[in-house]
Amino acid sequence: MEQLVEARLDEIRRVIGKADDDPLKIVGVGAGAWGSVFIAMLQENYGTFRDKVSVRIWRRGGRAIDKATAQHLFEVINSREELLRRLIRRCAYLKYVEARLGDRVLYADEILKDGFCLNMIETPLCPLKVVTNLQEAVWDADVVVNGLPSTETFQVFSEISKYWKERVTAPVIISLAKGVEAEFEPRPRIVTPTQMIYRATGIPLENILYLGGPNIASEVYNKEYANARICGSEKWRKPLGKFLRQSHFIVWDNSDLVTHEVMGGLKNVYAIGAGMVDTLTKESATSKSVYFAHCTSEMIFITHLLAKEPEKLAGPLLADTYVTLLKGRNAWYGQKLAKGELNLEMGDSIKGKGMIQGVSAVKAFFELLNQSSLSLQHPEEGKPVTPAELCPILKMLYRILITREVSCEAVLEALRDETMNDPRELIEIAHSHLFFQPSLLGQTP
Repeated sequence: MEQLVEARLDEIRRVIGKADDDPLKIVGVGAGAWGSVFIAMLQENYGTFRDKVSVRIWRRGGRAIDKATAQHLFEVINSREELLRRLIRRCAYLKYVEARLGDRVLYADEILKDGFCLNMIETPLCPLKVVTNLQEAVWDADVVVNGLPSTETFQVFSEISKYWKERVTAPVIISLAKGVEAEFEPRPRIVTPTQMIYRATGIPLENILYLGGPNIASEVYNKEYANARICGSEKWRKPLGKFLRQSHFIVWDNSDLVTHEVMGGLKNVYAIGAGMVDTLTKESATSKSVYFAHCTSEMIFITHLLAKEPEKLAGPLLADTYVTLLKGRNAWYGQKLAKGELNLEMGDSIKGKGMIQGVSAVKAFFELLNQSSLSLQHPEEGKPVTPAELCPILKMLYRILITREVSCEAVLEALRDETMNDPRELIEIAHSHLFFQPSLLGQTP
């Protein structure tokens, strides 16, 4: 098995063009749950080959951990003998005792070195090499893994671009970000994280890929069987797919970056509503299935606005949507809002969970699709409508989360609207290509 792993490492080194005495440098940018897990899996799989690969992760320094979190972390440590022994061997246990007593302040980058991600305390990872200086982390990176929220991607990669001006060869970038932003000038369009990275750095588009799949970070790290797709240029997606593959984490490759990346943002939108429906109906399977039917039809419709022949919502794409609606931070957020345990005044960055990316995605998708310049004749009613008018769940989530004019219960009103059409009709409209808007991705018609 070790020989197979080393052979995969040797192959990706050959493809990238590394000299024998020059380690492959893999850098994670951003230390949320999935970004940290992804880097930890690479460290566990390849980290023993120190002369051939270096794996590190960047996160901002200075993030202090409150006493309640330190107490919880101490409980997690003491409940796991293997973890306890590891910290004692590393002479790292005492600081957690002092933090538990309130005699010391711990920092997020400090505990990440010991394998604790602030957004996922109960799933300890392997120890990681953590760098808080962005220039030091990325200046010579061969492979960069973007684990930032979409809302931070452009800003951070704009900073990174300053450190790459003297580079002779471009790095390969794998984006894990699931979110989108909207632009309205000079014309309405969606901006995905890979496009943000391209704009910020000027790295060739063929070197920027997206990886996503039906994965819950903690479960993947605990070696629950999982799969994902890496999407982008054939030059890089095929060798990277082989390199990233592990016995419990199967990675396929796909050329349709647009659909997968947009779906990555859309599923977070509808996951918030799924969490609300789950709570408000006391976990009614019937109500959740009705919601699933309507939200997936809206997702299909929206992807057909952006791509003429998008990847079908089936297989891994459908599974990714399913698991996100079932169990994920956005669904959890919807549940907590509906229960009244969280409120919108608290913002969309939640302690212990990180950024709830579905909130900004709701705003981006609705405001973009509600532009009058995108209006077309309704195929049945013959009147001009914006695409957003054909997406009642998206519209209601916008009224709940962004304008805050209605409560969470309104999502059920949208489902129970007697005038709502059969979801099949919206899918048929999508397949007719009547609403296809290539300009939404900056493409020419």
